Amino acid sequence: MTRGIALAIVAIALTVSLGAQRRQPPAESTPTGSAATGATTPEALQYKQNVGLEVDAMQENIQKWNDSVFSFGELGFQEFETTKFLTAILRQNGFTVQEGVAGIPTAWTARWGSGKPVIALGSDVDCIPQASQKPGVAWHDPIIEGAPGHGEGHNSGMPLQIAAALAAKKVMEQQHLQGTLMLWPGIAEELVGTKAYYVRAGLFKDVDISIFAHVGDNLGVSWGDGTQNGLVSVEYSFKGESAHAASAPWRGRSALDAVELMDVAWNFRREHLRIQQRSHYVITNGGDQPNVVPPNASVWYYFRETDYAHIKEMNEIGDRMAKAAAMMTDTTVSMRILGSAWPGHFNKTIAEVMHANIEKVGLPQWSEADQTLARALQRELKVPEVGMATKLQPLGGREAIPDEEKRGGGSDDIGDISWNVPTVTLRYPSNMAAGPGHNWANAISMATPIAHKGIQAGAKVVALTVIDFLMKPELVAQAWDYFRNVQTKTTKYVPLMRPEDKPAIWLNEQTMAKYRPEMKKYYYDPTKYKNYLDQLGIKYPTVR
Repeated sequence: MTRGIALAIVAIALTVSLGAQRRQPPAESTPTGSAATGATTPEALQYKQNVGLEVDAMQENIQKWNDSVFSFGELGFQEFETTKFLTAILRQNGFTVQEGVAGIPTAWTARWGSGKPVIALGSDVDCIPQASQKPGVAWHDPIIEGAPGHGEGHNSGMPLQIAAALAAKKVMEQQHLQGTLMLWPGIAEELVGTKAYYVRAGLFKDVDISIFAHVGDNLGVSWGDGTQNGLVSVEYSFKGESAHAASAPWRGRSALDAVELMDVAWNFRREHLRIQQRSHYVITNGGDQPNVVPPNASVWYYFRETDYAHIKEMNEIGDRMAKAAAMMTDTTVSMRILGSAWPGHFNKTIAEVMHANIEKVGLPQWSEADQTLARALQRELKVPEVGMATKLQPLGGREAIPDEEKRGGGSDDIGDISWNVPTVTLRYPSNMAAGPGHNWANAISMATPIAHKGIQAGAKVVALTVIDFLMKPELVAQAWDYFRNVQTKTTKYVPLMRPEDKPAIWLNEQTMAKYRPEMKKYYYDPTKYKNYLDQLGIKYPTVR
């Protein structure tokens, strides 16, 4: 058999094994002018076929891992059950786990392998307040009223990365491939509370490339500048003097007055801020009871903008307003940063290699039940009834997006990592195009076949991309060339947090203490039930 025939046979086998789920035509690739391509030797193609089969073999485990994390429903900094569960899986599979990294009790890293390249695989694990929701039910139906839940879908990302890592590990062991896999969780991402501390603690100092995964409603990746904002999260705490609010109010100094004056001032100032900004706040402490002048009060702000300089400027405006409010009320004020995030910039080389693998894997084949659930929720929320995605998105990216094209958006502290090591974010289709985000509706699919299929597809993409970078070291060099000579040529990373700032590990402690005893009754038991829907007695799909 000639080498050319052998290559063709392996390529056909690869297409069959990886594209078995796909029923839509591949997306048209967007030319980017880079020479980055995946490994294409017969050996590499065989390894990629094998790694895809390894992911398929983990289908049942993927479902169990995902449903278990969904059932824990833990808020940021309180992900103790999630951490115990995920690290146990990795230890059982030969990874060395280090817990409590960067001064964060629920943070950890897990490593396996030796030598270069070091490939980091991460995803977020925290959930959303008041987002408890029965999976597979196409309307608001909480498991526990008022409890937290995975209304963002963060229960799915680490199961995806673990599946990808174990598949790659199996092939690496069989073929004696050199390289190191490092897994890590995004703790308290909804508070943008940890990744800048990971960077400060040096967790990525020896990492060659970083592959992040975040739930979405399609399978895709992009490179370059993004439309998301960065932010700084600041709590302002005012201290005054208590007094009887009826008998001697003139003897009191109301900290709540200071909070309200600051908030009113900020709302007037919005008119004179750039259109790109987004800012919002909650009053975390408004006093104890009406008949006591509040001696203590606090307000928590997110200041979002498109770059470091504008984020710092907003933070400084907020600080000045807080001081002015304290002066007006004869109170004092202190400030502490609770979290921060740089706007992300993602690597062109890694994105191109990953997109080629996305086209090989394709979208899952959605069942009629999957489409019925998606359309029912879309009808419930009065958004277009498009069902689940059946066509891939093209690869897109620009080195820089002009500010006039940016109109605000969310934030993710993966941005801090992206400015320290070549990074991409894989979006994988475990959610539905329906919910508003940070909402019970975004939890509905997250312990159903939709989530399981999306994870499986995403895990294949990550595993294939890992094999590419293991087999073709020049791709690592290309990724760093873009990072050094394009991305960071004129922009250098400066942390938004200060040297004295520490992770806000106390956040959400009281909320989880309130709800966890009842939530434990609903933890998924995979030894008794095939899936979480079975445990909850939910028919899939349940629609009106």
